[in-house]
Amino acid sequence: MGKFREKYIGDKAFYAMLMSVAVPIMVQNGITNFVSLLDNIMVGRIGTEQMSGVAIVNQIMFIYFLCLFGGQSGAGIFTAQFYGYQDDRGIQHTFRYKLWLGMIITAIAIVIMYVFGADLVGLYLNESAGGGDLQATLRYALGYMRIIFFSMPLIFLSFTYSSTLRECGETIVPMYAGLTAVFVNLAFNYLLIYGKFGFPEMGVYGAAIATGISRVVECVILIAWLHMHGTVHTYIRGIYKTFRIPLPVVKQFFITGAPLLVNETLWATGIFLLNQAYSLRGLNAVAGQNIASTVNNVFNIAFIALGDAVAIIVGQLLGAGKMKEAKDTDTKIIFSSVMIGCILMVLMILTAPLCPRIYNTNAQARQLATLFLIVQGLATPKEAFLHASYFTLRSGGKTIITFLFDSVFMCLVSVPVAFFLSRFTDMHVVAIFAIVHAVDLIKCLIGYVLVRKNVWMKNIVA
Repeated sequence: MGKFREKYIGDKAFYAMLMSVAVPIMVQNGITNFVSLLDNIMVGRIGTEQMSGVAIVNQIMFIYFLCLFGGQSGAGIFTAQFYGYQDDRGIQHTFRYKLWLGMIITAIAIVIMYVFGADLVGLYLNESAGGGDLQATLRYALGYMRIIFFSMPLIFLSFTYSSTLRECGETIVPMYAGLTAVFVNLAFNYLLIYGKFGFPEMGVYGAAIATGISRVVECVILIAWLHMHGTVHTYIRGIYKTFRIPLPVVKQFFITGAPLLVNETLWATGIFLLNQAYSLRGLNAVAGQNIASTVNNVFNIAFIALGDAVAIIVGQLLGAGKMKEAKDTDTKIIFSSVMIGCILMVLMILTAPLCPRIYNTNAQARQLATLFLIVQGLATPKEAFLHASYFTLRSGGKTIITFLFDSVFMCLVSVPVAFFLSRFTDMHVVAIFAIVHAVDLIKCLIGYVLVRKNVWMKNIVA
């Protein structure tokens, strides 16, 4: 028992350090996801078609978000290690690289969504689907999407500033910026969706405008704060004097980051295809999945934040050359993450029948949402372990391995399983959903072996 405690359980100083990084991320993600839940409920109370239309667009936007995350995370690995190595010039290079990559990804995403938006939404709408008007769902989705275009440049700017601050150990400011933004979003949702206090009643389009306003607020806070604190964050001084990055540095970032960009893009596309497979069972399946996914995001904030903490804390320790401490810290964080996942599993199963009742949708959609939530609850410890393992491998720059571990598995195993079961069997959608989660146990075994072999313990900036 003594050896077990020493290996997997930290002392008070360890948990104080871990919480100082994880709690601000947890609070920000928690309130963001809780407000997303309220946002979802507000739209859901208008009707099933409106909620499903917004949910489909959010699935497409999810691919964009993860492309940004994956592309910028490659440079972010270097940012965390440059910060541990106290190299301001290196951080400036990563910051500018993130800006360039964000602009390119955003431009491509807007063009694709503008040209092929109707086709992408149409993948979720099938004539055999029950529980709603498919043409109305398409109309709401396209209207919502076109308004969202205007907030996308602000999204990549916020990503660049908040990720750099976190990688340099400043998690409080992104938290405050995110909290302010979500409350602004919630307020304008109320005003613009329902037409309160003299504002026009705009339904789902009001929700899109409210999102845009909140993005402006978040972006302004992040940019203003960082540039006003250049004496502490010295890397930001003169950051816009040039956008030039030395070619060898670009190559280094790209070689490390490209697998992450491809990984996140393929993984998000895989999630899109999985949900499309579930949608073949009807519009109620789309609505049920949307409800369950939104509620699930609120529950999962704790282990998601601990995964981010792995990337920050372990990355900085690797950059500082403290290999033994990095390994010990990583083991304890992974154990903590899985234990939290077990607690969340119980809570999700107990509350699964209650959460869907607050939506203004039909009984079948609510029942499906409940069953989806029970399956997601059972899968939470598995998800916690996979998330922490992924960020462990990534912290040492092992992006090719994370690519194989994450998105290749998704595309070669999970998606084909869902594709086959949804199209060539009459299996219930919840059973398909459960089987897709069950095959992830293979990935857990792979992740355990990779982490245990210490392939990730590498300083890439010294």
